[in-house]
Amino acid sequence: MASEKLKSSHIAGSVEAAKDYFQQFADSPAEKYMEARGLGEVASRLGIGYVGSARTGHERYRGMLVIPYARPAGGEHGVATMRFRCISDKCVKDENGEYLAPVRKENHQGHGKYQSLPGDYPRLYNTPALIAPSPYIVLSEGEFDAQASELAGVPCIASQGTSAWRPHFNPALAGYKTVFIVADHDEPGIAAADKRASELPNGKVIILGDPGTDINSFIHSQGVEAYRKALGL
Repeated sequence: MASEKLKSSHIAGSVEAAKDYFQQFADSPAEKYMEARGLGEVASRLGIGYVGSARTGHERYRGMLVIPYARPAGGEHGVATMRFRCISDKCVKDENGEYLAPVRKENHQGHGKYQSLPGDYPRLYNTPALIAPSPYIVLSEGEFDAQASELAGVPCIASQGTSAWRPHFNPALAGYKTVFIVADHDEPGIAAADKRASELPNGKVIILGDPGTDINSFIHSQGVEAYRKALGL
């Protein structure tokens, strides 16, 4: 039974593919994109990759940034799955060739920003943060926000959007003194954060900056110390 559960929670080939795409990250458009977001410092540590030369079956992801989902314990199945993120120039840059994110909204029209592997399902991102020795943890919406929080030295996990939360995620957060639920500063983001807080007795909703502000944009404009201060750390 346990082995069956392990197989069902691991997308075959993810470890090898993540290693391959990580090797393609240096000097790629993905590296430039991460640097523009101010996340270049954590990209290597989190295994961010790039699909330049696509593996068989991954042709549709060519030119995309790769976000591996690492397991806390590592081991043979150290990467459970991957998500792929559009970084096409026409979607992420303005008319002058400047990157829009993290302070301006990107223009992904006619397609989703993210793609998951066939058969995958909603997961928590950056679960190694769950075994960090800390009385608190941040819950964010989106992988880049979790990466930005880690840049500030604050452990953080992320959901894959407001509709991707699952009830079985809640027990993982039960042992913390405080779960900082950082809401995207828009109506859906705040509503989702309030719902999470209603299910977590240790949850505390945090809203950063002006409407449209998330962790990545806040740290990019205000700095890591301002972020830590906003959490009361």
